[in-house]
Amino acid sequence: MHRQVGTGVFEPVHVVPFPRATVGVQSGKILFSIPNGGHGMTNPLTFHEGHDPDWFNAQYNLRAGRPDYEETVIPGWLAASQLARDKLDCVLDVRYAEGEKQLLDVFRCGDADAPTLIWIHGGYWQRGDKSIYSFLATPFVNAGVNVVVVGYDLCPTVTMTRISEELREALVYIWHEASKMGINRDRITVMGHSAGGHLTQMMMATDWPAREAALPADLIKSGIPVSPLSFLEPVRLTLALNANLKMDIAEALAESPMTDHPPLTNSPQLLVVGGAETDEFHRQSQMYKDKFATDARLIDMYVVPNVDHFDELNVLADPTSPFFTKTYAMLGPKG
Repeated sequence: MHRQVGTGVFEPVHVVPFPRATVGVQSGKILFSIPNGGHGMTNPLTFHEGHDPDWFNAQYNLRAGRPDYEETVIPGWLAASQLARDKLDCVLDVRYAEGEKQLLDVFRCGDADAPTLIWIHGGYWQRGDKSIYSFLATPFVNAGVNVVVVGYDLCPTVTMTRISEELREALVYIWHEASKMGINRDRITVMGHSAGGHLTQMMMATDWPAREAALPADLIKSGIPVSPLSFLEPVRLTLALNANLKMDIAEALAESPMTDHPPLTNSPQLLVVGGAETDEFHRQSQMYKDKFATDARLIDMYVVPNVDHFDELNVLADPTSPFFTKTYAMLGPKG
């Protein structure tokens, strides 16, 4: 993997595998235990400790590093998304539960047996809307994939804990209503970016039969967390972000895949991170892979060369890119 050291200049970054840890809270402090003393390696769940607010802001408040975000990034996505809704066969604003933003958009390729890609948008659980990301359906529909883009309520209107539950409600709805929507419930891949990457990991950790006996344990056949937030305590300590999230220590731990939500099946996963993203976003993906990958559970990691947290989505939208090709392969296409 590489990190940016200057404009258009990148250098290799060596990532040390992280040991597994146990975690708890006592007297308002997070306590960790590293097996065998950690063999001298940095504990991924305490690495952030001792850094000042400016460090957290630089590592996690990514919009601050893209002053063109509102002027160019979002308008470009909105225009491409409107074009997708105009041209593709789609059913918009399907209500899956009672929350204001608990709606989903379905983009169909014309083959009800094709793979189903469920997209969960980012925005640090407090910004964004499903309508911004319709553009990502275009290359997949053209390649013979049905796409569902899921919306959800945002902080501070709801809590982080509630958002995870809303996504579970969405998955249950999609599984039950797939035939009516003209998509395949037996070939579901979940993919999400940033906050959506975290929610993808949370879906991989869901015990579906415990919710409903009819649901299969492997409801999700593969997962693709893109730039996920696998451990939320550093996010909680980023003041500009937690002002709206309002997480305390207990919720940050309870909603972290690293501390409380391991994958519950051996469905394969592909972690993705932009080559020019901050060191912390590389670490957030690497720690998840190191902790949960096994011989039986394949978890690969792909670094999209020379792009940041936002531009990696433009690469995904390019059907000639390796990122798109790797994603498409995870969907289990025929042939």
